[in-house]
Amino acid sequence: MSIRMIQERLRGYSCVSEQEEEHALREITQEVILAALSRRGFFRDAVFQGGTCLRIVHGLNRFSEDLDFILKEPDPEFDLLPSLAGVETELEAYGYRVEIIDRSSSESAVREAFTKDDSLGSLVSLSFVGRSGPRKKIRVKLELDVNPPAGSGTELRYHDFPFLASVTVRDLPSLFAGKIHALLCREYTKGRDWYDFLWYTATRTAVNYRFLSAALTHVGPWSDQRLTVDRRWLRTTLTQAIGKINWKRTAEDVRRFVPASEQVSLDLWCSDLFLGQIEKIT
Repeated sequence: MSIRMIQERLRGYSCVSEQEEEHALREITQEVILAALSRRGFFRDAVFQGGTCLRIVHGLNRFSEDLDFILKEPDPEFDLLPSLAGVETELEAYGYRVEIIDRSSSESAVREAFTKDDSLGSLVSLSFVGRSGPRKKIRVKLELDVNPPAGSGTELRYHDFPFLASVTVRDLPSLFAGKIHALLCREYTKGRDWYDFLWYTATRTAVNYRFLSAALTHVGPWSDQRLTVDRRWLRTTLTQAIGKINWKRTAEDVRRFVPASEQVSLDLWCSDLFLGQIEKIT
């Protein structure tokens, strides 16, 4: 029964390539992990965030690799492994044979773990994966920030696959603020960040400026500076960042995460496009 649920879920993706089928299998796995974490009470302490949250909860039209979380309150002693023990048991019920690898360091504010599975691909019927070579393991990375900045808003969402579960997520203004922090503070240019920026501005998502200000002075080049982070400051700073980016290379960075039907839109990426989107920030 559980394998049939996975198979039906996969069929709903209507994949047209090996890459899309691999993304779909990973995303289905992410959904099972989220439901398992909910059942273990993980979201009493933690909040779901990031690109995968934007896709699963809000329907972003690009695939994502990692599951990102923050604690509701800073706790440098928080241990991720007890919650993952329940994840392993839950995944096994759906045909997975998982290996959980903990890469956490007590010296880092971000706890890291990976789940790897090499069994599901042999249990479900696949149209593309495995035809050109050996099947890859389904790998999902989990990250948890145990020392987050203050000011993030949250909301409770319900997800109904593979069973009904409640998930605490960052609200959209806080998600957008977190993405802007990544755009301005990441040490390299990531195409997925700018893809998400287009989504936020197209949907006229507001910015949680209180959280953005706290994040910018928490980690990054503005750390420990006294900033007045408002709409004017943000537009000016983003304009400066946009002018320094190689947009052709940045579009290529995100291409493998975007469905075939949307590939042509990546050819439109240029400074003028993103400068125009800045005008939509409120």
